[in-house]
Amino acid sequence: MKKLTLVMFFAITLCVFVFSSVTYAQFGAFYKEDRIEFTSEWTGERFPDGRPKVPDEILERMKEVSIEEAWGVLRGHGYRHQFEGNWMNMHPERVIVGRAVTAYFMPQRPDVHNTTEKRGKEKGCIGGQNSWVIDTLVENDLIVVDMFKGTNFAGDNLANSIAAKSKTGMVINGGNRDMDGIYEIPNFNTFAKFWNPEGIVDVTLMGINTPIRIGPVTVMPGDVVLGRREGVIFIPPHLAEQVVKSSEIVRLRDMFGHQRLREGKYTPGEIDSRWSDDIEKDFSQWLKDHIDELPVPKEQIQDYLKTRTL
Repeated sequence: MKKLTLVMFFAITLCVFVFSSVTYAQFGAFYKEDRIEFTSEWTGERFPDGRPKVPDEILERMKEVSIEEAWGVLRGHGYRHQFEGNWMNMHPERVIVGRAVTAYFMPQRPDVHNTTEKRGKEKGCIGGQNSWVIDTLVENDLIVVDMFKGTNFAGDNLANSIAAKSKTGMVINGGNRDMDGIYEIPNFNTFAKFWNPEGIVDVTLMGINTPIRIGPVTVMPGDVVLGRREGVIFIPPHLAEQVVKSSEIVRLRDMFGHQRLREGKYTPGEIDSRWSDDIEKDFSQWLKDHIDELPVPKEQIQDYLKTRTL
């Protein structure tokens, strides 16, 4: 009996220790195991905290993808609510792409705010709670923050830090300040809902790399964020490569079609509608003839040609 009691004591102690360690590990109740489970269709590399790590090469190729091309692939897989428009887009001519680092804030309540501050200090966090999110960024991350449109997230100091760490941009469902200073940051773009001179006030950080809501979109940590003139689309990591490859083939078809129209080989009606078998065969041969000079990876074209049955 004493031996059984001792075993039970150690088992209970171990459970308490493990639970306490997990609870203490981060802000919000969304842990590494949750990130893996809720993004289980991603089978590639992950960050130590479980966030999907889409390869840099796919992110680079994603910069050429249009919102419509990405939207078409996502909708075809049942992802119907991945786009949010109606932003104040600081540099409409700049495309931003990165892996989502998510964060959400809630209206400040003293007891909750004090607990978050206490936990942050214990973990060595420095500065305001918005800075804590920025401190987690690495290159090709893209910070996505739900401020519930209630207040500002960053000014030019924090924006410069975001730019230095991530080299991408920021998407803020809320506001920012210091527009002139942020505007001058090179190779950086900002999507926000408003701008005003106020700092961050009356909010509390409640989660980093948790699911968040941006307009109609559920954004998961590790989603590929694509921001263009129209707005921002959030691409589940397991579909990112398919989005890129589909877009590249569409661009090659456009190149081929434009060339054949200039040559007068086909009529506009033939190119601007479903292609005939003869045009499809011509396109496949055109790909083979120009495979070494086209702006798409050679392996991608070869894989595409293997799928052709004409």
